[in-house]
Amino acid sequence: MTETQGFFTDGEAYERMMGRWSRAAGEVFLDWLKLPPGLRWADIGCGTGAFTKLLLDRCAPRKVRAVDPSADQIAFARTMPAAKTANFQVGNAQALPFEAGEFDAAAMALVITFISDPAKALAEMKRVVTPGGTVATYVWDFTNGGSPQQPLREAIEANGVTVVHMQGHENSKREALDRIFNTASLDDVATRMIEIEVSYADFDAYWEGQTALANTTVQYLRKMSAPEVERVKAHLREHLPQDRSGRIAYKARASAAKGRVPG
Repeated sequence: MTETQGFFTDGEAYERMMGRWSRAAGEVFLDWLKLPPGLRWADIGCGTGAFTKLLLDRCAPRKVRAVDPSADQIAFARTMPAAKTANFQVGNAQALPFEAGEFDAAAMALVITFISDPAKALAEMKRVVTPGGTVATYVWDFTNGGSPQQPLREAIEANGVTVVHMQGHENSKREALDRIFNTASLDDVATRMIEIEVSYADFDAYWEGQTALANTTVQYLRKMSAPEVERVKAHLREHLPQDRSGRIAYKARASAAKGRVPG
């Protein structure tokens, strides 16, 4: 999913941590795009194929080609049912292995903050989409506390550890996406916020899912002592919204942007 970072190489762990929430936000995103069936789609930064499956389930595409720089993520995606229809291959968002105008739509789900040059990636998406086609993205609003991992981040920081935002997280803001898409000279640029519910049956399910993958936030936990980790857990038990059955539920938010290739 990322352009370089090895902690996204475990497809199964990523699916446990983020797959459901990616799909929930992706459903709202696709409804917003309002594109007709029968299109040729490119899924850029496909990861485990969670969003690819959404395309197949909801958009009735004529063709889907999906790329990700992680060979391990692509290997995992190829084991999923979506691989019977979609083509998964290793590829770089900043140098897409596709012909100009090969697609009617290109989407990037939860990826743009991990790309070193998002303007270049957007230019590549624009290149491979036919004139009049759609280029779009959505990403967790990290800098405004919209990530599904925000409660974990806050619990770590409550124990005296500063969780530093990745440099690319600046591109998660709605206004940043608006600027990037308009700079790319796309027509009819529009942005919106997407809100979903993140829920778990109980605290154990929350903890297992949220710490399944050693991403940038979880890496702080991995460096803590056992007592420190227990203090993080105690903070979460106190502050996570829970009902009488122990079910945990809270909101996450994503920024989304779309534009049309001139022609």
